Amino acid sequence: MKRSRSLVFSLVTAVVAALGAVWVALPAFAAGVTASFVKTSDWGSGWEGKYTITNGGGAAVDGWSLAFDLPAGTTLGSYWDALLTSSGQRHTFTNRSWNGHIAPGASVSFGFLGSGSGAPTNCQLNGTACGGGTNPTTAPPTTAPPTTAPPTTPPPTTPPPTSPPPNTGLPKHILTGYWHNFDNPAVELRLRDVPAEYDVVAVAFADATATPGAVAFAVDPGLSAALGGYTDADFSADVRTLQARGKKVIISVGGETGRVAVNDAASAAAFSDSVHALIQRYGFDGVDIDLENGLNPTYMAQALRSLRAKVGSGLIIAMAPQTIDMQSPDTSYFKLALDIKDILTVVNTQFYNSGAMLGCDRNAAYAQGTVNFIVALACIQLEAGLRPDQVGLGLPAGAGAAGGGVVAPSVVNAALDCLARGTNCGSFRPPRTYPGIRGAMTWSVNWDVTNGNTFARTVAPHLKTLP
Repeated sequence: MKRSRSLVFSLVTAVVAALGAVWVALPAFAAGVTASFVKTSDWGSGWEGKYTITNGGGAAVDGWSLAFDLPAGTTLGSYWDALLTSSGQRHTFTNRSWNGHIAPGASVSFGFLGSGSGAPTNCQLNGTACGGGTNPTTAPPTTAPPTTAPPTTPPPTTPPPTSPPPNTGLPKHILTGYWHNFDNPAVELRLRDVPAEYDVVAVAFADATATPGAVAFAVDPGLSAALGGYTDADFSADVRTLQARGKKVIISVGGETGRVAVNDAASAAAFSDSVHALIQRYGFDGVDIDLENGLNPTYMAQALRSLRAKVGSGLIIAMAPQTIDMQSPDTSYFKLALDIKDILTVVNTQFYNSGAMLGCDRNAAYAQGTVNFIVALACIQLEAGLRPDQVGLGLPAGAGAAGGGVVAPSVVNAALDCLARGTNCGSFRPPRTYPGIRGAMTWSVNWDVTNGNTFARTVAPHLKTLP
């Protein structure tokens, strides 16, 4: 995302399964590490499933592997919070680097999407039956269940700890827009004048300092002059004004010309400390990583985890990679997203300024500026590890906002429909639907206002219609 005067470059409802409470006489050995499965959503042709692994024993668990079978005709799609290997219809999930340790009494969860009507069977956790103990080699006896009532001691009212997604206070589907802290041919705006359609406003940008990894922010003098005087105090008050309206304001780091380098432990600490200081000073709700000149996933992940430890679970962490950065899980940006998936809010890939690119089918290079391009490239992220609620579609806000890939807002809505419902697709159709797709992002609020606010007024109400 560029600030210059020429071109701007590079930026379900869940249907819960009804579960009946059934008394089951459990063997004594079932009190160790167990795993339970539930379909958290089912839309007929597919479903979303979740396994919860609970440590009911007295010693910590370090590392887990859960395997199960799926019947013929049922396949797996995208997955999250675990690593996957498959052999035929047998699928094995193992822990990520950050969720392999389970303390006594604690739980971790992972999820995945399934296509077809089947469900997991023959579940094994670390080589034993998921319900505890070992897999029986003979069929259980057919003795009828006892007719006497079960013990009257009620189950505990407090569930075991779980690992839910971070609670950032955001709607299920969101519209994100970037606000210019600089002056260019787009209209200049005070932060408080951002249109109401935006759920998240990313302030562009915090810049590098002389200290490696550290960033700083202040109202740009050129912007202040263009607005007839706009101070840091005015800006801080505007942050609070937007938050009072139910909006989130995050600080974006980098941009097309940004040179923030986090390449070792010292620069990771400097990044974390400096962004935390900006959050404390201005009241930002989170941070957006828009580093378009490369990043080190190991140390940026270290910096972001440190920042979250300082701020808490409500911290919004967004990313705005270029299309080339998300072509494969092996790229540094994609690797960072997967490595911090447990604390990541959304990745708003810039689906523009890139030319033709390969989609998840790897069969063709799709031309930018089309529904096919947006859907096929978003599909890569959805099928390679990110949850649907972590994937957003980044598009320019109209004329002047980008050098290529500008589309009518109706094209953005069609891409959202294709991904969420399987409707309004082009010739490319994704392998499944993703009702939880997070939403859309635009570069930028200022360019949108310049172009009559058409992007926000078209896309924001459409997001409210998604599943």
